[in-house]
Amino acid sequence: MTAPLIIFFVLAAVAVFGAVSLILQKHPIHSALSLIVVMVALAGLYLLMGAEFVAAVQIIVYGGAIMVLFVFVIMLLNAGEEERTNLSRLATYAGIPLALALAGFIAAAIARSGGYLPAPAPNGALTSTKTLSMLLFTEFVYPFELTSFLILVAILGAIVLAQREN
Repeated sequence: MTAPLIIFFVLAAVAVFGAVSLILQKHPIHSALSLIVVMVALAGLYLLMGAEFVAAVQIIVYGGAIMVLFVFVIMLLNAGEEERTNLSRLATYAGIPLALALAGFIAAAIARSGGYLPAPAPNGALTSTKTLSMLLFTEFVYPFELTSFLILVAILGAIVLAQREN
């Protein structure tokens, strides 16, 4: 086994462990911290694929800004520990067979594909971080700014929802 393959398996295991921990946690802050673990593991996987810009964006935007927003909203709403009800127990019993069925369908689809690998990118493809960032801040600047505006609206909505009546 080569070093990148070992690193891939370690990062994939960390991402899966973080995702399972995200679902199983009872306290919302612990769930948000588990989501940060998943985001950092995904950034490492992006680095293995040679997508440095996407890995940096993954850490800065999702691991940083979005998770700070989640934690801010959780703290603002003063969310406590999750209560277990009969409905959540029922969802567990129904969810496990459905998750196994979904995993089986995905495994069957992968087996049918015959190990298809995408063709390598042509020489003129966007591979450098500089080219991608120039494209992002010239041609796609409006969607980029619209995303920041939507995040600002989400923050304001959380503040309005969390205000206590006097």
